[in-house]
Amino acid sequence: MIKAIIINFLGIFNSRILGFIRDLLSASILGANMYSDIFFVAFKFPNLFRRIFAEGAFSQSFLPTFAKTKNKARFAYIIFIKFFIIILILSLFVTIFRDFVTNILAYGFSNEAKKIASPLIAVNFWYLDFIFIVTFLASLLQYKNHFAVTAFSTALLNISLIAALIISKNLPKKEIIWYLSLGVLIGGFAQLTAHLIMAKKKKILRALLIGCKREEKIDISEFKRHFLPSVFGNSTAHISAFLDTWLATFLVSGSISYLYYANRLFQLPFALFVIATSTVFFPKITKLLNSKKEDKAISMMKKIFWILLYSLILATVVGIMDSKEIIKVLFERGAFTHTDTIMTANVLIMYLIGLIPYGIGKLFSSYMYAIHKHLKAAKISAVALGGNIFFQLF
Repeated sequence: MIKAIIINFLGIFNSRILGFIRDLLSASILGANMYSDIFFVAFKFPNLFRRIFAEGAFSQSFLPTFAKTKNKARFAYIIFIKFFIIILILSLFVTIFRDFVTNILAYGFSNEAKKIASPLIAVNFWYLDFIFIVTFLASLLQYKNHFAVTAFSTALLNISLIAALIISKNLPKKEIIWYLSLGVLIGGFAQLTAHLIMAKKKKILRALLIGCKREEKIDISEFKRHFLPSVFGNSTAHISAFLDTWLATFLVSGSISYLYYANRLFQLPFALFVIATSTVFFPKITKLLNSKKEDKAISMMKKIFWILLYSLILATVVGIMDSKEIIKVLFERGAFTHTDTIMTANVLIMYLIGLIPYGIGKLFSSYMYAIHKHLKAAKISAVALGGNIFFQLF
């Protein structure tokens, strides 16, 4: 398990370094203004759905049920087709009614900003279609104890966006955000290609083809029963972050960008320690519990808890103490001013206060999903979301 965690850690670390290069270029070329705000809103919308439906709720509902089912090929195929059709219809809806969607997402924007944002929101949303297939294949690869492709392929999106920024750096900002949006789709396609290649090597595509040809009925009621609570349970932090962005549309230009850059820094320790650990922990503990080895599962949980706690404490202390210096070194150049640094640092400190409970909560919720306590996890998340909304409005 340690080897798998290290592979995940290295893959995520590689992606985050490229992500910081991307953000560095974005801050220097775009700065913190109306155009950067427009792109971040357009890009955040499909990412909200990705984190709630594709990565979180889907994986945590799919793997435990997949591990228990006898006809795995048929079960996987049926779940894939049902979800992909829903996401395809959703993407078409956003494309056709993009002005309506933009009015909701960017309610506080000026009419000029909404007009620019509308087609970009539609373009960026198609990233969700690519990333759902990636998440589906990643879940099956994790079941086969293969984590490397998923961990390292996330860098492909950052590489695509870096290329888009370099190519368009001398163009007007209105055109740069179009290049970035097309870069999002190219990055999603690259991630999909990497997963398809590995899925073929691991004979996953062959198994899905077998599942397609079989016509026997499969009971997916257990998956459905767990999925909706998982959606809500995974949505708390992401809905909260999205409400941050929505409320920031009413504030001065650049506010959304401050939130974005601060959140990107917050996500570094979260991804390196929490996501790298839970990605490996969840399928392994699911298998142990499915094999009636609860003592081993709890023992593994305790070890990971202490490792994670100490790592997050260190990251929180360092991040809060050096927030201004970190942001100054990374972003303060070109269109990103010293005032932008101070504002972003203040936001980062607020984010970091929640790093430890957010990270440990993620570990505990993974265990609850593994033991099929999806509804209980959803109830806890409901309380947390209520608290988040209250303090956001306050």
